[in-house]
Amino acid sequence: MTDDRIPVTVLSGPLGAGKTTVLNHVLTADHGLEVAVVVNDMGDVNVDAEHVAQQTDLGGDEEIIELSNGCICCRLRGDMLDEVGRLADRLEFDYLLVESSGISEPIPVAQTFAMGFEDADFDPTDTYRLDTMVTVVDAYSIWESFDSGTTLTDHTLEDDSGRVPEEVLLDQIEFCDVLLVNKCDLVPDSALKEIEAVLERLQPRADLVRTTFGDVDPDDILGTAQFDFEQAQGSAGWKHELQHDHHHDPQEEHGVTSFVYQRDRPFHPERIASLLPDLPDELIRAKGFFWSAGREDVAMGIDKAGTSVRAGPSGQWLATLPETERERYFAARPGLKDDWDDQWGDRMTRLVFIGREFDDETLIDRLDECLLTEREMTDNWNAYADPFEPEERRELALANE
Repeated sequence: MTDDRIPVTVLSGPLGAGKTTVLNHVLTADHGLEVAVVVNDMGDVNVDAEHVAQQTDLGGDEEIIELSNGCICCRLRGDMLDEVGRLADRLEFDYLLVESSGISEPIPVAQTFAMGFEDADFDPTDTYRLDTMVTVVDAYSIWESFDSGTTLTDHTLEDDSGRVPEEVLLDQIEFCDVLLVNKCDLVPDSALKEIEAVLERLQPRADLVRTTFGDVDPDDILGTAQFDFEQAQGSAGWKHELQHDHHHDPQEEHGVTSFVYQRDRPFHPERIASLLPDLPDELIRAKGFFWSAGREDVAMGIDKAGTSVRAGPSGQWLATLPETERERYFAARPGLKDDWDDQWGDRMTRLVFIGREFDDETLIDRLDECLLTEREMTDNWNAYADPFEPEERRELALANE
């Protein structure tokens, strides 16, 4: 059955990566499509929209929607839908290109087009079809980070909400169908291969495309029909590692490696809290859940993005659920019983680490030292201090602390 809805490509990526340049190349290319544009900018004045209008042959302001002073992933979601709804009523066009701001999170933007937004009157699912999520990264900035010994995401600026862009960058990399590696002319080929190895580990599903000055073949990002929301949500490298029982990768490519750390014994809360801010700088990503002695009620989560590490309650162990509800989970996912312990149920630690040229064996030893000893297994765990309880303590490590 033919889908006559207007396809949508969303461009994400950090500030300065080259999203607007990519957009201009696509708009001026000979692809035979009538393209409308949404340009989102955090500032009061939408400089990107002005630049697009100057560099393209679009018929006028009616084909360029400017959304300023906020992000389409949160504050401007309803405004964006109202505008693209009016646009579809006014004009006939074949394709919609959306350039999000440098600090926009891609998942809410995708949800807006794929499912709509309760604060907007316009339902996009009748008119638009999300076709491709694209992330543009700056190869030169990544190479500089590698060369200086810092991490992939060595950024310290913050948006108004206090969320650091390094986390947003990893969100953008981990939730996309196509990764455009821009400014490749500024980076040696050997370094490009290392950068691509890191990106492939972070996002194994995406197509990687090298670009210079944002000059991309429109066919690489228009009409690819690659977007699948369920698949995209589960496509991050750390999710792939956790789901495929991958415990160690001895075949490092360009110094990039990952491993899953799994143990069925709890961490001593104070020892693991002391270790987390001191994780190796070479670690780009760490994610997963752990068992903290004395907190048998909840699964604790770790989220390391670049230099930022957060830890705290993130979910409920199945063992804490009523038996009838627990059995429903077992029926839906029989594999859950494979690691079930008669005494502790599903309580365990399962963390994935992704990085470049880091000593994983030493890290494993340090993590093991945080586990309860045989003697401590008989302690009263409720007497242990809980460093993860107060909200202000959950941010364990910040950039440039």
